[in-house]
Amino acid sequence: MSILTDGSEPVAGVLYLVGTPIGNLGDLTPRAQRVLAGVQRIACEDTRRSGLLLHHLGLSRAAGGPPLLSFHQHNQLSRIPELLAALEAGEAIAVVSDAGLPGISDPGEALVAAARQAGLPVVCIPGPSAVTTALVSSGLPSGRFCFEGFLPAKSSQRRQRLQELLAERRTMVLFEAPHRLLELLEDLLELLGDRPLRVARELTKRHEEQVGPTVSAALAHFRQIAPLGECTLVLGGAPEPPAAVWEEGSLRLQLEHLIAAGHSRKDAARVLAESTGHNRRALYALLHGGSTAE
Repeated sequence: MSILTDGSEPVAGVLYLVGTPIGNLGDLTPRAQRVLAGVQRIACEDTRRSGLLLHHLGLSRAAGGPPLLSFHQHNQLSRIPELLAALEAGEAIAVVSDAGLPGISDPGEALVAAARQAGLPVVCIPGPSAVTTALVSSGLPSGRFCFEGFLPAKSSQRRQRLQELLAERRTMVLFEAPHRLLELLEDLLELLGDRPLRVARELTKRHEEQVGPTVSAALAHFRQIAPLGECTLVLGGAPEPPAAVWEEGSLRLQLEHLIAAGHSRKDAARVLAESTGHNRRALYALLHGGSTAE
């Protein structure tokens, strides 16, 4: 099926993921507004919240706008078959989240997967995202990053997840609810150390706030001023490990111990290279009286 991406949208039978503002209503694109106005129904997390957006756009039900259908984590199992059937019947359907781009930490992900599996077309109408907005404005490296979303609410599970992220060198983006932010910051400081951090709140709004520049600084701030609203955290990755020190005598002795334990010379060099970070060939050269320079 050829999907048009111009003024003729929305197209019958297409599932549209529509990005909506994360704060500033001026960030809604004309294309997004056109699609929202033309679909047969809109699936949303909170009908009241999305209803306010449609009212602002002049697309309320009273003004002839499309109906809203609640679609959240508690009813997605029953809603997904209903939405797929509507798409197969030729309806154009939009999916929106409470704010931002649907499909990230919300039921839109499961619906898209189901639609793709059923061979139904899916089109994303790009829009604001707290993930990328917080990341690119944080000042932390953004060339490589990973998104972890909401960590487990239970303390033991959250701490276990953080332990798994201890060696992650990419910049990390996390979501957190305001009533759990202090606990998360305390766990970050204890388990991952005082890394670079920005805690973003009220993104794109008049009172946008980005608190940092470290975990300890953010923790001190929010101990004094209670956080309000969901927070997006941009956390620096694990620092590069210090370069291994080349001590020829010690390395040669370790190689000899490995050989005495039954390793071949080649395997001894490989095993020691893996444990020390030194070059395997340079270690092998030690056993043959060759150059000791890495």
